[in-house]
Amino acid sequence: MEIHSLGYCVISSTNVQSWREYAVNVLGMMAQNASQDGLYIKMDERPYRFLVVPGERDAYLASGWELASETAFSAALAELDHKNIPYTLGTDEECQVRQVQAIAALTDPSGNRHELFWGHCSDCQPFISPQGVGQFVTGDMGLGHTVLPAPNFAETLAFVKEVLGFETSDIFNFKPAPEMDPLPIHFMHCANPRHHSLALCAFPVESGCVHTMVEVENMTEVGRAYDRYKEHGVALSATLGQHLNDKMVSFYMKTPAGFDMEYGYGGLQVDWEEHSAFEFTRVSLWGHDFSVGQTAGDGNE
Repeated sequence: MEIHSLGYCVISSTNVQSWREYAVNVLGMMAQNASQDGLYIKMDERPYRFLVVPGERDAYLASGWELASETAFSAALAELDHKNIPYTLGTDEECQVRQVQAIAALTDPSGNRHELFWGHCSDCQPFISPQGVGQFVTGDMGLGHTVLPAPNFAETLAFVKEVLGFETSDIFNFKPAPEMDPLPIHFMHCANPRHHSLALCAFPVESGCVHTMVEVENMTEVGRAYDRYKEHGVALSATLGQHLNDKMVSFYMKTPAGFDMEYGYGGLQVDWEEHSAFEFTRVSLWGHDFSVGQTAGDGNE
């Protein structure tokens, strides 16, 4: 199948209002009520990119992967049937909440939920940031990227490549301590130029997600968001830095669901016919001190 981009993320929250405040005051996005007391978080011309629904725990629930057409969606279902991969078609109510024509939900070997969809709805309403953010970098590249836990790493990697159709951008082997075996992290791309729309990490995460990333159009907006995280007492997870692999200049902060949000600028866009996948041996060219996230209390370190 040919997944086009990361279309949306679904999040469970014990306090939906906390997400409204975080989205508006820190991320600089718009927040609108959704059905069933949920929340749509809007960051471009689409009605939403993050859907927050009331739940009994704070967690990342699902990644919404966009297919370009009904024909592509039907071909994806045929591929799943051919490979005997179980999936569930979304109900009319689920499709209405997601604002799409059809959904096929499936789970990878590490328990991550993936929702294939086609035909997003559009109300043609502009994005007007309450914090003056000019625009987020989305469009054909989707909302950004998501990094998911994959404790059953080999099986999950095979699933996202052989079933979902992702391909490897590059690889990092993370060593939490010198005496420990490395934990692989694979960065994956789909049918758009963004360096990676998905990454898999070979360890469990209680929140169901390592981090999601959103990208703005200039460094000034990253700096302004950096000021806002401090102003609103959000916990910092990693200082400002530039990644080696996708060249993103970014910082990381906690979300109300416990996973991290990477807020960045300048991400690499790749011509996949010219790209050579590689293993990189350091996370960043400079900065990105993740140790602050282990001691951060009030987010103002």
